Amino acid sequence: MNAEVKIASELRRDERPRSAVSAMVGAVGFAGLIAWLAVARAFEYSGPRASLCAVLACGVPMILWSILVDKVHRNPGNGIDWQAPPRPLSASLDYSLVKIAGLWTTWAAIAFLYGMARWYWSDPYLFTMTVFGWAAVPLLAVSVPYVIWIDRRLVDPRDGAWHFGQLVIGRSALADREAVFEHLRCWAIKAFFLAFMVAIVPGNWFEAVAPRSDQIAGNLGELTRWLIAMMFMLDVTFATVGYVLTLKPLDAHIRSANPYAAGWMAALICYPPFILMRDGGPINYHPATLGENGWAYWLDGYPLLMTLVAFLLVALTAIYAWATIAFGIRFSNLTHRGILTHGPYAWTKHPAYVSKNLYWWLATLPFFATSGDMTDMVRNTFMLGVVSGVYYWRAKTEERHLGADPAYRDYADWMARHGPVTRLLGLFSRRRAPAPLPAE
Repeated sequence: MNAEVKIASELRRDERPRSAVSAMVGAVGFAGLIAWLAVARAFEYSGPRASLCAVLACGVPMILWSILVDKVHRNPGNGIDWQAPPRPLSASLDYSLVKIAGLWTTWAAIAFLYGMARWYWSDPYLFTMTVFGWAAVPLLAVSVPYVIWIDRRLVDPRDGAWHFGQLVIGRSALADREAVFEHLRCWAIKAFFLAFMVAIVPGNWFEAVAPRSDQIAGNLGELTRWLIAMMFMLDVTFATVGYVLTLKPLDAHIRSANPYAAGWMAALICYPPFILMRDGGPINYHPATLGENGWAYWLDGYPLLMTLVAFLLVALTAIYAWATIAFGIRFSNLTHRGILTHGPYAWTKHPAYVSKNLYWWLATLPFFATSGDMTDMVRNTFMLGVVSGVYYWRAKTEERHLGADPAYRDYADWMARHGPVTRLLGLFSRRRAPAPLPAE
């Protein structure tokens, strides 16, 4: 009997840990987005408003599937008790009013910082500011009944917004400092990244919708560029949905924001206005490379090799998009919103970073330079190596953050044994144990 129990235990240990998000959530979002894309291409809806409709077409099916099929609102991790009768309004209203004071003050601070930061008032961020301006009044109006409603059902309504609200109304003795900092970190992440995602949604949508079918089918290069643009459009649209829907009833709330300064630094230097890889940046690897079109320039005249590289580039960006789609409604940087174990996350813990960096190396070919200058070739290769190092650093800071969750440690342990990419990389990083000293 003991042997059977041991075998059963080993079999359970070798099972891939359950993913926090079902694969069907991303699948229905993908279907909704592709359906709207087909309509948009047929009627040439390539403008900014059509791109916002794409976000809705992607997000609404995922919300419906999550609630009606996966029933995520009943997950115990969201802190909502649906079994017990709601609190009397008289018992929860004080919590709600304090929380609303905290939320509105947070939003006012974000609006002030948007106003002070000059980059938000030039393209492409002007579109974001316009959208946020439209959304401000409805958001303020809806927040009141929403907070009152959910506080009657939360097991503990004293969350970060409540603690910050206590600070706002002058009851600092009741405010937990760590809860306040966590609240501010979560909203800083959402404010920064959502503004960026909304800003780039229209451009990515245009690149997917505007090209005519005859242009796309004209040659291999045009087809490849359009397919890559499609993958980036999928990534950006799903990411935007994820930053919007940080809601407890959807079990998509932020469990924790990365508390480590190194994690924030590693992430922020990859995004404007702090990005270091752009033209003129200290780790710019683009001079004399023709950017991400370098592959088409250098491989022109080698049709077989060009076709192979084109296929690989599309495959890499497809994996990159899939890594975002797999999150469903939970994508965001620098946060813990549940551990994913399905899709490309069954291959490696960081499929987006691996595929994105391989894409840059293959698309740019930094070891060639149109200037013919060996210095440019060496410098560009070195700088792209530094960029890849930055993403390795990001991965490690994320693992440090998520490692506080036993579910992530179980996933990392399973990946070390079964993840094909993780095991392959482990062969290069594993250190040999030192040989024992001879006995005297």
